[in-house]
Amino acid sequence: MSTHDRYVLGRTDAETRRLMVQHHLFGPLTRRFFHAAGIGAGMKVLDIGSGAGDVALMLADMVGPRGRVVGVEMNPVIVETARARADSSALANVSFVVGNALAADLGQDFDAVVGRWILMHVDDPTALLRQLVTRVKAGGIVAFHENDFTYPLTAFPDTELSKQFRRWAIPPEDAPGPQMRMGTQLLKTYQNAGLPVPELMLEAVIGGGPDWPGYEYLVDTMRNLMPALEHMGLVRPGEVDLDTLAARLRDEVVSQQGVYMLPMMIGAWTRKPA
Repeated sequence: MSTHDRYVLGRTDAETRRLMVQHHLFGPLTRRFFHAAGIGAGMKVLDIGSGAGDVALMLADMVGPRGRVVGVEMNPVIVETARARADSSALANVSFVVGNALAADLGQDFDAVVGRWILMHVDDPTALLRQLVTRVKAGGIVAFHENDFTYPLTAFPDTELSKQFRRWAIPPEDAPGPQMRMGTQLLKTYQNAGLPVPELMLEAVIGGGPDWPGYEYLVDTMRNLMPALEHMGLVRPGEVDLDTLAARLRDEVVSQQGVYMLPMMIGAWTRKPA
């Protein structure tokens, strides 16, 4: 399986901060998804692509002191952030491993393997899933939570700036980078990996009003994407005034008493056959 890094948002301190804000918005959805999938007290869970540790720390709370969470992340710098956050939270049931989940010596006794925004960033998600399943006990849970831009981020009622933001921020389907419709491909991916047909769950983050943090989150995401967008020719250098963009998005939505919906989150879960 290719290990080519398709993570176009960069691996910087700014991206680490953005990931934490992202979890503030999407964390409740992921917690509900994991609960529906059957993640609970006493389980041993493998979290793939842990980043700054948000999902692993949430799982540590879900499995409780009798459970254990192992987070795997290839970026050694961000792992230090994850470990520091675990230490500051006094969580003794979570640990982080630097490396590739397929190569690291992690064992094959996990009750569940999970990930958020992982399959969309790899060249062959079916091959990755097929290999990750070997880490799980028979009857164990396989649960992945992915973005899907089939219905893209949109203001209701839509605004000219919202439309322009979509044109800037969403690359064409054939562009290099993440799979923008991974969510709706999860069922096929699970089946092609030899797993039973998964159950599916769809939710989306939606908000409005002057204090919603989603406006800044959108702009921070675009700021970190900007080098890739300019490289692909989707945005001209200097075309976007990022310093005022969040305020302009907020003003347009608030002036219409509207709302802004972020891309769909689709989760799939099933159990490894005996």
